[in-house]
Amino acid sequence: MSIELRTVSKKFGQVAAVDQVSLKVEEGELVALLGPSGGGKTTVLRMIAGLETPTEGEILIDGIVVNDLPVQKRNIGFVFQGYALFRTMSVMDNIGFGLKIRGASRKEIETRVSELLKIFGLAGLEKRYPHQLSGGQRQRVAIARALAPKPKVLLLDEPFAAVDAKVRAELREWLVKLHHDLNVTTVFVTHDQEEAMEVANRIVIFSKGKLEQIGSPREVYEAPRTEFVARFIGVLNVLDLQVKNGAACIGDLKFRTHGTPEGETLRIGFRPYAVRVSPSPTQFPYRATLRHVYFLGVMLRLELVTPAGISLRTRMTKEDFARLKLAEDQEVSFQIREYRILSKEDGTLSAPISFAVDEANFAEDI
Repeated sequence: MSIELRTVSKKFGQVAAVDQVSLKVEEGELVALLGPSGGGKTTVLRMIAGLETPTEGEILIDGIVVNDLPVQKRNIGFVFQGYALFRTMSVMDNIGFGLKIRGASRKEIETRVSELLKIFGLAGLEKRYPHQLSGGQRQRVAIARALAPKPKVLLLDEPFAAVDAKVRAELREWLVKLHHDLNVTTVFVTHDQEEAMEVANRIVIFSKGKLEQIGSPREVYEAPRTEFVARFIGVLNVLDLQVKNGAACIGDLKFRTHGTPEGETLRIGFRPYAVRVSPSPTQFPYRATLRHVYFLGVMLRLELVTPAGISLRTRMTKEDFARLKLAEDQEVSFQIREYRILSKEDGTLSAPISFAVDEANFAEDI
């Protein structure tokens, strides 16, 4: 089933938790609602489930407006952040609870629960109680319980927040496989950018109740529409440049003005991967000191500090770092290969601006 929100708003008193949000989740998609705390993503999820009623707008499930349809008639499975398992019920009774209250026969319940125990890797644990399970096992029981009545839509609120990093990584892979096997339209809330990027087909990014951008993981990372998205998904270097003598400048860094009048401020942003570093102090137009190196596993994050005291972040692989024979406190040169202009009014970003072949020497020409 598809899910659609048409200019949906939700107010709690005078506070707009969700403000004029429109989006559509196609049948069979796995979509992440991503944003900081208070962004409105959980409120959106609860309105889809029927646990909250929109103040304005319409919610459609499979093309039918469901604003006034009660929770039990929406054919939706909901998994709460804290699992919400019944402590006095066994795994088998927890999973079969939804079927029982719908009046399914004992045989139907046993058949469906046995099927889910196998799918979720819980066979042999059916007689255990929640306190006898690991965090990952409890989460799988919660999702199995939500899927037992065969809902057309599965909603998950911060599904992996209560488990440690290793289990969280395993559950992400498991959720992708589960979604592929069952093909249930799935929407999950998270504040973890990495989780959304790894799991979702599309990501819906919220900030202060407003929808900032919808797109594939690659789209929101490589083509962010606003400064908020660029900062929230990955890392962004941001510089405020003063236009003087025909160039946009900060310290010893200089860029084309792109039509910005003399004396005005031009704000630009660029990803760490746009900063190219050389151990030769003369290969690229700008000089810096490699102040710190942070180990991130396969990648390293480098902090450069220019003679004017401007800090910039870049990344490279361990292999490239070793090949270039770089070290902390080393004098290096660098070039910024691509950047975007940030709008002062609404935080929107221009299309990427790449340096032309002769622009590497722009700083030396003016």
